[in-house]
Amino acid sequence: MKLRLLHMGDVHGHLLPRAHLRADGGPRVQGGLARLHTLVTSLRAGRSDTLLFNTGDTIQGSAEALFTRGQALVDVLDRFGIDGFAPGNWDYLYGKGRFLELFGPGSAGRDGCRWGAVAANVYDNSDGKRLLPPFRVLEADGCRVAVLGLSSERAINALGPWVTEGIRFTHDAAEIGPLLDEVRALHAPDAIVLLSEFGLAKNVLIAERHPALTVVLSSDSHEETRDPVATSAGVLVSEVGQDGTRLGQFDLTLVRGRVTEWRYRLHVVDEALDEDAETAACVEQVRRPFVSGPAFRPHVNPINGAVLDTPIDTVVGHACVGLHRSGFARDAIPAALHGTSSQYLAEALRRQTGADVGHMRGFRYGTHVAPGVVRLEDLYHFMPVGAQVATGTVRGDALVDALERSADGAFNPDPFAWTGGVARFVCGPALLHRPLRADGRPYSRRGGAACWPERMGACGAG
Repeated sequence: MKLRLLHMGDVHGHLLPRAHLRADGGPRVQGGLARLHTLVTSLRAGRSDTLLFNTGDTIQGSAEALFTRGQALVDVLDRFGIDGFAPGNWDYLYGKGRFLELFGPGSAGRDGCRWGAVAANVYDNSDGKRLLPPFRVLEADGCRVAVLGLSSERAINALGPWVTEGIRFTHDAAEIGPLLDEVRALHAPDAIVLLSEFGLAKNVLIAERHPALTVVLSSDSHEETRDPVATSAGVLVSEVGQDGTRLGQFDLTLVRGRVTEWRYRLHVVDEALDEDAETAACVEQVRRPFVSGPAFRPHVNPINGAVLDTPIDTVVGHACVGLHRSGFARDAIPAALHGTSSQYLAEALRRQTGADVGHMRGFRYGTHVAPGVVRLEDLYHFMPVGAQVATGTVRGDALVDALERSADGAFNPDPFAWTGGVARFVCGPALLHRPLRADGRPYSRRGGAACWPERMGACGAG
C-alpha cells in the first residue's frame, strides 16, 4: 500500500516570491503561491494516493492578510485542495468569530470545516466544547488515513490574551493518547498523521511518547528538516520552513499499518517552477486593492483601527545590506538572537523617536529583503499586525529582566517552556548572550542599561 503526503506550513501571508539571503545559498528568489501550486499539482499528477496538508500560521504575516482578516490567503489557497489543516496561533489573530467563520463547522458546507481543519486542544470557553473536530479519517487510493490535529499551545503572546478571548488552549498534548486509542479502536487506520503547530522540538517529544503515530507534520518554529527526524519507534517528524518557500514530500510503503519503506524530499520553491496561471491571476486580483493603481483604496486595520492610505508597493527606505533574521546557530549572528532586519528596524525606531533604546519584538525570523529599496509591504512582513510606534521610560533592571525572560523563552532546556523560540532585540544597551551557561541562566549581563539598574531611559518600540 502506497501513500504520498505533501506538507506545507508557516506561509505567514506570503503571496509572492521573496529574496533568500541565508548562508546556505540556493536560489536567491524563493516562494510564491503560484509556483507552490504548480509543484503541488505536479506531485499529485497520476497519484490518487496523495494528500496535501497545511500545518498552520497561514492567514497572518502580510498587509494583504491583515487588512482582509485572512481572506486574501483563503481565496488563493482554496484553489489548492488542502486535505487537512491544523491552525497555528496566528490563525486566531482576528478573533474567535472570524476564526469560526473561516475554519469552523460549516465553513466548507454543511458540517465540514475549510481545508479539513482539526484541533484536539482548542476549546470554546462558553461551553467547554472543542472549536474544531479533533481528527478526521480520509481515504487515499484504498489507504485509510487518520488525521489528528494540535493547534498552537500558547495563543498569541505578542499581542495578549484579548486576541483569543473566549478560546482556551491546552499545552501538553494530553489529548493525543486517548484520541489514538479511539481512532485505532473505531477506524483501524493504515496510517495515523498528526498535524501539529507545537514546533519541531516539542513535536519530536510528542512523537517519542506516542509510537502509534506514523508521521508528525510540524510547524511553528520555522525549522527545515532536510531529512525527517526519526524517533526510537520509527515515527517520522518533518517541518518545512516558512513563507511558502518549501514543500515536504513523504512517500510511504505501508504493510498492515506499519511503514516498511519511506522516502522524503524537501522541495525548494523557486524560479525553476512555472507559475500556475490561474493562481497567479488570483494573487494579482487580491493584491490589486493594495498596490499602486486605480484599484487602490484605503483599508482599516482590524487590530488597532489605523488606516492604510498608502499603496504597499511604495518605497519607504533603502538598505545597504540584506535584511533578514535567518542565521544558523553556527553563524556569527544566529537567528534566535537577532539579525540584520531586527537591528535595522530597532535602530530606525530609536533614531526616529530620539530614544536611548530601540526595541523590536518581531516574530520568529520574519521575511527576507534584498539590499536596495525597502517597500511598505516589506515592513508589514516584519511587523505584520501594523505595529504602531510608542515611547516611554523604563528602568535598566526592568529592561534586562524583559530580555532575560525573552531569552529563557527561546533557550530553556525544556522545549515546553519555550514561548516562541526567538529573543527580543534591542539597540542601545550592550548585552552578552550565553544561552548555554551551566547554571541554566540564559544571559550574562554586561554593559549598557544592565550596568545602571536604577537608571531611567527612554525606549522606542514598535
